[in-house]
Amino acid sequence: MENPTGAQRFSLRFYLRTLSQLLGSPRRFFEELPENMGMRLPFWFLLVSSIIFTAAGLMNAAVGPWVAATIFMANAVGMVFVTSGLGYMTAMLTLGRRHSYVRFFTIYAFAAGVTLPASWMPYFLFITEPWKWWLIFTGLTRWLRLTWQQALMVIGLSIGLIILLFWTLLPVISKP
Repeated sequence: MENPTGAQRFSLRFYLRTLSQLLGSPRRFFEELPENMGMRLPFWFLLVSSIIFTAAGLMNAAVGPWVAATIFMANAVGMVFVTSGLGYMTAMLTLGRRHSYVRFFTIYAFAAGVTLPASWMPYFLFITEPWKWWLIFTGLTRWLRLTWQQALMVIGLSIGLIILLFWTLLPVISKP
């Protein structure tokens, strides 16, 4: 990645360059990511992708546009915080405290940010979700230098915890 430092400002150019690098060479992107990336640039990258996802998703919305937009936006941004938090917690409990939450959030935000613009299309979930998790795997192995076994364990346990979380919340959410 060309000189992304914590002091760099977010711009459309940064967004498009990051998107292009993640689509073209994700391994190289994560290998060249600076240690001091911070949360600001990944968060803005995620936010722009979430806005695109939300705007595009409104074409298929079954409820009012404001309700749908709120749900889509909260889901797009919120799930990155949930999954990165679970990934961080899983890694911390199994591997020890080796990396900060900010680094986990950065990986998850960039992975989600590159897949969200295509995720609004019906049935693309079957393409974008595995792709997102592969990008997370790539970030864990290339930027955090986890072994492939450690990265698979973190991802597998995280997905298991997400399923358990939603399975537990399902009776509360689905009440009429």
